Amino acid sequence: MSLRKLPEATTPARPKNFQWDAPSDVLARWSKRPLTAESDDPATISLYEPIGEDAWGSGWTARRMAGALRSIGAKDVTVKINSPGGDMFESVAIYNLLREHPARVIVDVMGIAASGASIITMAADTIRVGLGSFVMIHNAWGLVIGNRHDFRDAAGVFEGFDTAMVDIYAARTGRDRKAIETLMDAETYMGASAAIEAGVADELNEGVSADEPSASARETGAPMARRRLDAILAQQGIPRSERRRLLREAMAGTPSAAGTVMPSAGLDLAMVRDLITILKS
Repeated sequence: MSLRKLPEATTPARPKNFQWDAPSDVLARWSKRPLTAESDDPATISLYEPIGEDAWGSGWTARRMAGALRSIGAKDVTVKINSPGGDMFESVAIYNLLREHPARVIVDVMGIAASGASIITMAADTIRVGLGSFVMIHNAWGLVIGNRHDFRDAAGVFEGFDTAMVDIYAARTGRDRKAIETLMDAETYMGASAAIEAGVADELNEGVSADEPSASARETGAPMARRRLDAILAQQGIPRSERRRLLREAMAGTPSAAGTVMPSAGLDLAMVRDLITILKS
C-alpha cells in the first residue's frame, strides 16, 4: 500500500453514452508543450499521453499502468507525467494502482498534469514539479448523449467524481475541503511554486525544465502536429468521437478528411492543411 496511507478512490458506474474528454483549453496548452524523451531507466514510467484511449488508439490506460508496474516489481518507481488528463474512470483506476504499489512512488511533473492526470499525481509519496510545469485541477468533465434521464444520471456520476476528487486532494494536501472545492470550481492552474504552496506538489525539481524540448522532440514534428490538430478541433466544439474520426481519416490520406465540419466551424483551414501535411509525412 501507499507509504502515505492515501485513501482508496471509488468510481460510480459509467453512465450510458458517456464520452470522456479533456477541456479544450487544457488540450491547447498541452499541445504546445515541448515533447520529452522517454527515460531509459527500467524503473521509470513515462506518461506523456491523454488518460484513456486517445484518437490514435494509444493513450494511457489502467491496463497499461498495471503492466508497467508488474514489469518493475516491488521496487521504487518514478512516474514522469505530461498529460492533459482524460478518462476519469481510467485516472482513478491508475491512481489506485500507484497507491497500492508496495514501494516508494515518485511523480515528476514534466510539463502539465491536468484533470485526471493531477489525480494520478496524488498517489505519489513525493511529487516534484519541473520549472515551467503546471498542475491543474477542476471538476469532472465529460460528454453524455441521451434523454433527460441519461443527463440526470450523468449529473449524479459527475457529482460523485467531484466528491472523490476532493477526498483525494484533501487527504494528500491536508487542506480544507471547501478550499479544494473552490480551486476545482475555478479550474485552477498552478505553476511550480503555487503547486507546492497549495500542497499538490512537494518540491521543485530544478533538473527538469518544461520549456526546453528534448533532442528527439526537435527531430520530429508529427507527434506535436497531431496534438495541435486535436486541440484546434476541440476548441471548435467538435466532440472527441468526431475528432477521432477526422484525425484517422487525415492519417489515412482520405481526400475529404475534413468533411463538412471544418468549414462551418470557422477553422483556420490553412493551418489545418499544414498540420495534416506533417501528419502524412
